[in-house]
Amino acid sequence: MNLPTPLPFYLANQPVLDGSLLDVTDKYSGVIGARVHMASPAHIEQAIAACEAAAPAMAALPAFRRQEVLQHCVREFELRAEDLALSLCFEAGKPIKDSRGEVARLIETFKIAAEETVRIEGEILPLDRSARTKDYTCFVRRVPVGPCSLITPFNFPLNLVAHKVAPAIAAGCPFVLKPASATPIGALIIGEILSRAGLPDGAFSILPCLHTDAAPLSEDPRLKLLSFTGSPEVGWQLKARSGQKKVVLELGGNAACIVDEDTDLQDAVQRVVFGAFYQSGQSCISVQRVLVHQRRYDEFRDLLVRAAQQLQCGNPSLETTFIGPLISEKEAERLCCWIGEALDRGARLLTGGSRKGAVLEPTLLENVSPACSISCREVFGPVAVLSPFDDFAQALHEANNSTYGLQAGIFTRDIHKAMLAWKTLDVGGVIIGDVPSWRSDQMPYGGVKNSGTGREGVRYAIEDMTELRTMVVRSLAG
Repeated sequence: MNLPTPLPFYLANQPVLDGSLLDVTDKYSGVIGARVHMASPAHIEQAIAACEAAAPAMAALPAFRRQEVLQHCVREFELRAEDLALSLCFEAGKPIKDSRGEVARLIETFKIAAEETVRIEGEILPLDRSARTKDYTCFVRRVPVGPCSLITPFNFPLNLVAHKVAPAIAAGCPFVLKPASATPIGALIIGEILSRAGLPDGAFSILPCLHTDAAPLSEDPRLKLLSFTGSPEVGWQLKARSGQKKVVLELGGNAACIVDEDTDLQDAVQRVVFGAFYQSGQSCISVQRVLVHQRRYDEFRDLLVRAAQQLQCGNPSLETTFIGPLISEKEAERLCCWIGEALDRGARLLTGGSRKGAVLEPTLLENVSPACSISCREVFGPVAVLSPFDDFAQALHEANNSTYGLQAGIFTRDIHKAMLAWKTLDVGGVIIGDVPSWRSDQMPYGGVKNSGTGREGVRYAIEDMTELRTMVVRSLAG
């Protein structure tokens, strides 16, 4: 990867080399590898004003033109796929295989948005259900909500940006995006590509900035929608300050995975070890709590421990590395403290628990008190806890025993238990036969309780970024 440095931010579609510089480190070595210009409060004000001014032109942009913009991005992403993967490996510490996978999802998300752009549908409602309304017909169409504020986290610097930017373009909404300060490079590469896509002037701004300067992104009434992905603490605070605008929050998780007695254990172990430890567990739907039927518990535990011990940790640029660094050494230290707390309260360490710098070994524990942080809070690292259950309904109750409700995974071959889980679990999504970490970019994705409000997934994000507008026509004939 050969990046120009310092990198510009994008203000009203244009690259800007101005303001203070943000150091972006290689998350494995800790070495500064790039510098990025940061937007000031004045730049943020200019971006919001430009976004508001661009709203009529974006709303008037025909569907085929919005589709062409998204297709332009797809072609550019495909040409630069390896550079994008290397940037992820560098700025996020994401193992190169995971990085390539995220680039593939970036491309897929923009492809889906391009398809959805030309099928944003309305409806016709006949109103002749009574004599009073028989001469009237109702027409409903979707119109852009207007300027959008988008805030993204560090763990998927490409695909989580894509899940906000691509639907905004598809819906005809101008936007201001604040990427995570730890991982801004992917978003800025997307900005570079968008700057050549022929969008109306002022249609987008991509602004790395201090969080202390970012209050207007939630509070300014000119912005009509806030879409935020990040921690619950920050997300709910932003919602409280957002006034009348629509708010979509994709927050944290504490995902449970239930392994029933009829499960193919080899298959379940393969999926659980991936779900718990891929990209170092830094996913809000990573497997954190594993509930295993008592009859299969010992066998499953031993297989899972062996599988975890075979994972290679270290340099994310190596093809064989499965677990790279956490986003910072501070995060690795936090998890070591949480592991220590659990051990002090009687937990048993099955494997892992040690770290080297920001790299934490894949860690499994059992006999963990539900009150321990490692069990009841969002881990966001390569740690999972195991516990047995005797009754499937009890396991569902334990899975629900969380302030979070994003996704859950159920390994069972019993359709009645699968349906019971779907009915019972207080989560946004139930994945049958796989881990909660599974996601397809076109499906609705989001949670309940402390996991947020609203749904992502391209078509569902477009629905949030549009409003229904009704027209009623009275017939004068006859």
